Amino acid sequence: MNKSKLSFFETVLAFFDEASKYTEYPVGLLDQIKYCNSVYKMSFPVKHRDGQYEILQAYRVEHSHHKLPVKGGIRYSEMVNEDEVKALAALMTYKCAVVDLPFGGAKGGVRIEPRKYTAEQLERITRRYTAELVKKNFIGPGVDVPAPDYGTGAREMAWMVDTYSALNPGQIDALGCVTGKPVQQGGIRGRSEATGRGVFYGLRHGLSYADDMKKLGLTTGIEGKTVVIQGLGNVGFYAAQSFHNAGAKVIAIAEYDGAIYSAKGLDPDKVQAHRRETGSILDFPGSHSLDRSSDALECECDILIPAALEHQITAENAPRIEARIVGEAANGPTTAEGEAILKKKGVLVVPDMYLNAGGVTVSYFEWLKNLSHVRFGRMSKRFEEASNLALVNTVERLTGQILSPEEKKLVVHGADEIDLVNSGLEDTMINSYDEIRNIYKTTDGVDSLRVAAFILAINRIGVSYMQLGIFP
Repeated sequence: MNKSKLSFFETVLAFFDEASKYTEYPVGLLDQIKYCNSVYKMSFPVKHRDGQYEILQAYRVEHSHHKLPVKGGIRYSEMVNEDEVKALAALMTYKCAVVDLPFGGAKGGVRIEPRKYTAEQLERITRRYTAELVKKNFIGPGVDVPAPDYGTGAREMAWMVDTYSALNPGQIDALGCVTGKPVQQGGIRGRSEATGRGVFYGLRHGLSYADDMKKLGLTTGIEGKTVVIQGLGNVGFYAAQSFHNAGAKVIAIAEYDGAIYSAKGLDPDKVQAHRRETGSILDFPGSHSLDRSSDALECECDILIPAALEHQITAENAPRIEARIVGEAANGPTTAEGEAILKKKGVLVVPDMYLNAGGVTVSYFEWLKNLSHVRFGRMSKRFEEASNLALVNTVERLTGQILSPEEKKLVVHGADEIDLVNSGLEDTMINSYDEIRNIYKTTDGVDSLRVAAFILAINRIGVSYMQLGIFP
């Protein structure tokens, strides 16, 4: 393939082919893993209040059935097309394998610009899209479980689960047909923050390796690191907030309408409040605007976090990237040729298929919650607190050392849902990074974390297919 002309899906295939050289699976099995199992392209009409009909194009792609259900978000964007959805579905397969979740990969999308539609129109579109998925058995808690993505959120997931439930009366596990729902409708605490927080956990752990950081000219730890964020949606905001709260300096933030910079650092919470008040991040007090939104990518920094859309770092701008670490919070933000240039410059690229897996990880927790029909922590929190209090009282009595009320509250606290979600997410990101890094460090010829992540994913999927008896 000519790497300078690769589509998004072809880029994913190119990375797969590079990694598959380091595995011993037969070509037939690799092809089974590589290509999409099911591609559902649909057109459906939506009637608006004025009586006019609009014909919309939509997709749902199930990339791999090595494990069921398949899992992947639904995006609303004018850029949605078959190639993009296939690429994102494939990345979901590998992402779930990398963080060891029991899902195949999928993705869906409707080709619309959601900002041009009212809430009532979006509800009609979402419910009709869900009905189309039900017709072909492309949604269900044991079959295919969508989630939010670019242009969608908890509101759309609530409409989807309501439509699915109406078309499947009496199904006891119906809430598990989608994740990313409002907490009051079967969602889980921490899901909105999950992807951005996972980005933070993953990069923080990567920064803990002294020998890796020495090669980049960096010290270990978050404190004092300069960070640039592209995209201030859920992912970018919570990543920025986490880094800021941990002592890093967020020096630039880019959005679709422009970018702001401050060498002294930006407070993401204040930037978000400014955007709510004015409708834009521009003209934030204490910052200056960059000429173009894309200029933020080229700011000198320790960590660059593209958290918007694909194909943001390319052969054209990669030579001007001055970050030491690129943490891919978005899906496919770096093209194959762009990454080749970054590697020559000694930039460490932490790949999307690992780094933004926080969302699907916490979606997995939500799915388990829906199937078990009980909130995490509900049965254990009070028992833990009573046990911890008894232990503290005993220690105080035996030692004569009395804890302050604040100290006692901290020690006695029993884990509730958000504590367990964050603990599980942190553990997942740490363990997965170590597995990827081990392959990167010990496999001759592997020159990037991305190739190492693909190798890890291919090995796990390959074992699953062999256990199914499809391949000897």
